[in-house]
Amino acid sequence: MTLTRPSLGVAEGSEPRPRPGISRAVAVLVLVGLAALIPLLGPSAALDGTGEAAAPGTAGIGLLRTVLFAALCVPVGELFVNRLARSVPGAPPAMPRGWAPYAAAAGFVAALGLASVVSTGNLVPNSPADLDVGGLYASRDGKLALLEVNAFAVAGLCALSRRPATQLWPLAAIVIAEALRAHPTTEHSPLLGSGLTLVHLTCATLWVGGLLHALRTLRGWGVSEAGAALLGRYARVAAVLLAAITATGVCSSLRRMPPETILEQLTATAYGRALVAKVLLMVAVTALALWARFRLRRATDPLTACSPARAEVVVLGAVVAMSGLLTALPVPIRW
Repeated sequence: MTLTRPSLGVAEGSEPRPRPGISRAVAVLVLVGLAALIPLLGPSAALDGTGEAAAPGTAGIGLLRTVLFAALCVPVGELFVNRLARSVPGAPPAMPRGWAPYAAAAGFVAALGLASVVSTGNLVPNSPADLDVGGLYASRDGKLALLEVNAFAVAGLCALSRRPATQLWPLAAIVIAEALRAHPTTEHSPLLGSGLTLVHLTCATLWVGGLLHALRTLRGWGVSEAGAALLGRYARVAAVLLAAITATGVCSSLRRMPPETILEQLTATAYGRALVAKVLLMVAVTALALWARFRLRRATDPLTACSPARAEVVVLGAVVAMSGLLTALPVPIRW
């Protein structure tokens, strides 16, 4: 397998073949649609038989959280991989066109939708008259929601400026706001929980967004030693990121589901069921990552590692969607 593009010409006596660009675009749209089904249809499946009540608009909130997380991954991954690419000897100067402005726009819309829910007391607004924008300044959740809206707007402007690296600061503000939002002050040791979420979310955005942009970069570079070197450098960092994600994820789960009740809650609560599904997806992601790393080290052509890496990106998209669903489901332990 190579990264060279097939010829778009039509051989004599053969039927015209569809353009690869169109096929990839259709495939991406199909995968995005399937990933959207997880937060939209997941709440009813996860809550079935648990006796727990879903909050108003759980499916919509889960979808908005998924879009927000994905919009955060894209620019973070671009900044990360672009920095790695600059340190690769003999790297081609050409880099793929950034998706950061589009991601910032999607994140802005998602954050605005989530802020509208917060402004109505965590109820789905039926009309603009239900919104209380001024009331957002009166609550902690409201201020964090406004911070995310403004941060995505600033990140989009930075992405369009001559210094796109300045996106780092508004993106960091979004990660911090998400970490604080996930752990209200009424929770036991909220600062510890926010710290775990901060590390978990930072490493996850670097991993998901970095892999996506690395594959886009390799596709533009073609078959070259620089491409294999870039993928190898990303793989070494990704191993550390995976360890940090696993450690913080386990610690966060144990805080919400103590060891003596975790087995019961994994099957008897919606949060536990969704967590099991996410863990299974992460096992698949880890297997694909190990397969790609094996090919990178042992295969005659190291760039054959791109095949399992592409599959890894697809499964990671499902993990992001599952994370969005988890944020919308009721927490099993009430502090």
